[in-house]
Amino acid sequence: MESKELGKIAKVRFGFGGYQDAQFGVGFELGGKGWGVSDFWGMWATRSSNCEWTEQDQNAEWGSALRQLIALMQEAKVTDVAKLQGVPVEAVFVDRGLVSWRVLTEVL
Repeated sequence: MESKELGKIAKVRFGFGGYQDAQFGVGFELGGKGWGVSDFWGMWATRSSNCEWTEQDQNAEWGSALRQLIALMQEAKVTDVAKLQGVPVEAVFVDRGLVSWRVLTEVL
């Protein structure tokens, strides 16, 4: 079952995060009345010799995350990642799992 919730970006940080803080990218804490969720855009920070992805894969993931961040900042009309805090969002959940979210540009 799909549901939509209104809230804001409660916290944003650029650096280590994601799974066991072993990834590098941008992390978000989103929340509203009675709900909260985290989202992370990035890639593993280090590569072991027996992993199944290449350095090029890593670079592609980081590039994709930065392009997403640029688009998000442009939508939110901010020039600094820290200024994303407090920006209104709409989050979409399916069976209580976050599937997407967006800046509520119509209220900016």
